[in-house]
Amino acid sequence: MVVAEETRLRRKHPLVTGLLVAPVVPLAVLAALRLVGFDGDWYTLIALSLTPYAAAAGVLLGGVALALRRWWTGGVALVLAAALAVLVVPRLSVSEQRDVHGKTLRILSSNLLYGQADPEAVVRLVREQRIDVLNLVEMTPRAVDGLTAAGLFEALPYRVLHPAPGAFGSGIVSRFPLKEVNLTGDSAAKQPGAEADLGDGVVAELVAVHPISPDVDTPQWEREIKDLSQAAGEHGLRILAGDFNATLDHAAFRTVLARGYRDAAEERGAGLAPTWPSSMPVVTIDHVVVDNRAAVLDYRVFDVPGSDHRAVFAEVRLP
Repeated sequence: MVVAEETRLRRKHPLVTGLLVAPVVPLAVLAALRLVGFDGDWYTLIALSLTPYAAAAGVLLGGVALALRRWWTGGVALVLAAALAVLVVPRLSVSEQRDVHGKTLRILSSNLLYGQADPEAVVRLVREQRIDVLNLVEMTPRAVDGLTAAGLFEALPYRVLHPAPGAFGSGIVSRFPLKEVNLTGDSAAKQPGAEADLGDGVVAELVAVHPISPDVDTPQWEREIKDLSQAAGEHGLRILAGDFNATLDHAAFRTVLARGYRDAAEERGAGLAPTWPSSMPVVTIDHVVVDNRAAVLDYRVFDVPGSDHRAVFAEVRLP
């Protein structure tokens, strides 16, 4: 009797059934891409960055379908949503940290939007948050002048700077002495690296991360992401911070993490805190990535006037 009633309803309202089935297809494709670990091109990268929203939409779609007695449609939607939720929900819980007792580093990374970010706001953040290391991307020569006038290099006197027009300049500024080293292969000019001498024989390796945006050149983005993925344990303790142009749902970024790193936001239960665009944050593409031999004590995001990215902050304790 129930089957007959459902059949009658479907025959009577085929449009409703079609409207419910239609979004299940892209949801299934997205789930397959995410579970297989295939980034694809610019369009699939966009879709993958919206995985958390897709999981929530799948739950809503499944609930509506079941309420309308489209049992198969609702069941499939809920299964797909559950598969994505298993990947997404752990980002909301704080992870247990290693029991380490070394020095502490307070790290801030900010995308300056072609150098347009308010330099005084950046320097104010540095002072208020007692920052030890500041990574800057999309750093232009004019931005360096503004930061100099705002007093950045009085607070953080050591620097490795590669200013450039547009989005191609990056730099590392530190309270501790820096020695520039090539930690990122072919992308070193755009993703500079440095060794910070923290004293007492302790050295931390730092990278200002900013691979090219995948909408400009997806294969180049993937190559520059791979420049970051040397395995932890094969080098000194390393911290990567900046605009990765990637979320936790992109296979290229997860490859970096799999080599012995952890995402600071995910470690502190803030893995879904969006960083871009700052006017209405949607996706989390700015990260502080920490060598898994260290502990993440704190993580936060901050708005920076004039930039389209939120700055990301992490406090890290070294072994």
